[in-house]
Amino acid sequence: MEEDYRAPSYDYDEFFVKSLSFLSISHNYLLLLLLAFLVFLYNFLEVHFLADLLTAFRGNPVLLTYNPSSQLYHSVVSKCRILHGRHMFYASDGGTIALDWLMSSDVKGASCTNDATRENDKAPILIVIPGLTSDSGSAYVKHLVDKMAKHGWNVVVSNHRGLGGISITSDCFYSAGWTEDLRKVIDHIHCQYPEAPLYAVGTSIGANILVKYLGEDGVNCLLAGAAAVCSPWDLLICDRFINRRLVQKLYDKVLTVGLQGYAQLHESILSRLTDWDGVKKSRSVRDFDNHATRILGKFETVDAYYRRSSCVNFVGNVSVPLLCISAMDDPVCTKEAIPWDECRANENIILAVTQHGGHLAYYEGMSADSMWWARAVDEFFDVLQSSPLRNRRKKVEGPSLSIPLDSSIDQGPYVNVSEDGMVTAVGNIQEDFIAEGECNEDVDHIKKDEDAILHEERSDLLTEKTQSKVDLNQPLDQNLNDLAAPVRRQMNQLLRLSRNSIWLLAYIAIVTTWPLVGPALLPFLKRKFKSFIPSALSR
Repeated sequence: MEEDYRAPSYDYDEFFVKSLSFLSISHNYLLLLLLAFLVFLYNFLEVHFLADLLTAFRGNPVLLTYNPSSQLYHSVVSKCRILHGRHMFYASDGGTIALDWLMSSDVKGASCTNDATRENDKAPILIVIPGLTSDSGSAYVKHLVDKMAKHGWNVVVSNHRGLGGISITSDCFYSAGWTEDLRKVIDHIHCQYPEAPLYAVGTSIGANILVKYLGEDGVNCLLAGAAAVCSPWDLLICDRFINRRLVQKLYDKVLTVGLQGYAQLHESILSRLTDWDGVKKSRSVRDFDNHATRILGKFETVDAYYRRSSCVNFVGNVSVPLLCISAMDDPVCTKEAIPWDECRANENIILAVTQHGGHLAYYEGMSADSMWWARAVDEFFDVLQSSPLRNRRKKVEGPSLSIPLDSSIDQGPYVNVSEDGMVTAVGNIQEDFIAEGECNEDVDHIKKDEDAILHEERSDLLTEKTQSKVDLNQPLDQNLNDLAAPVRRQMNQLLRLSRNSIWLLAYIAIVTTWPLVGPALLPFLKRKFKSFIPSALSR
């Protein structure tokens, strides 16, 4: 007789749970203590392997702190490229600006020899001004910096205050129209590298700051060339545009969140200087500017801040070669703000406008590993660097604008009502429009008359010196009366003319208001002012 024998089946999940139950609670505590010990050992030995792994072993920037007048820095440390990844610039108001450097020798892997140092001192330097809440860590900034450094440029990113991992150290903040930081940074770099040509590129708000700086300094600008990419141009127009449609409102919300994040980083200072409750509740960039930027910049209204900070007001005074790149489909900086005529009138500006490109995008290729505007800026600076125009500081000579003539109604003491109802001024002297050549001749005559008057006054002065005894003996009241007599005559004449003009203006007001009353008063006015009423009025 055969028995059906089967091996017992085991539930492995149940077996695992039963196995764990045999472990005592003390073993669990030992595992926790071992894990805590490993964490302590990792931090105690300062291995930082995980942090280096997250940054792809690129290392950390070097923070240099030094006295601006230090001879050690200017003579020695400034030429040590390994130490020059980052250094701090301290403004006169106590503010701190982080300058992140990438030298061409670092990208190419060249060693820091004396010859390389001297060559780098003369290499062109590109200063990058990022956009709103952007810094040297932004992707598009890294792309531009790496591209320019590979082509032999020394590049420095001038981070805005409070960005680039730096705290706010004063009550002064950056804004769309604050150009003083850029001016001081350019002066500082020029003092460090007096033989190196300086160029600058600004993006978005950074482009507005750069163009405004170029217009403010004019021919005194230290830059050899500049580029402005996706500039807002007119902040007031862009403010109206970004609140117009749903897509623009989404961009507005994203920018607002970025500004609020910036404010949260520096809450200890901003909460004291701004309307902090309004900053936290801001729903748009305009709200944030109203509760923070306007107050920090001491502007009366948000519109006043936008008007005074817009670079479009300074385009005409740009005196160095400037390339401006804008896209017609920019969802933030609208095409309506592009100053077409102003750029056309300034021979130092080249405006490059594309149909597509978005805001700081211009991606190229299937993998979007390149940006067109970065290639365009790179090529523009390379060609300009080898051109004699890089040393040009040409002041814009705009079209000669004639001085507007004052209204003849304001100049004439009388008015003349013609038959067709036109009101014109009638003075004692008939005035005509003067051509430019005739105006110059009149100016020459005036100058000659002034010279003659000065000559007469000098001769009178000499005569008074020779007859000083006689003049001193004369009564003082008589001298004052002689001096005041011409003034009295002129005042009396002006008062008389003013009274007559008031009567005539009153008559015109009555005629235009009550036409039937005017003819009844006309005979009275003819008798009263028969001596000077114009012929057209007495008909």
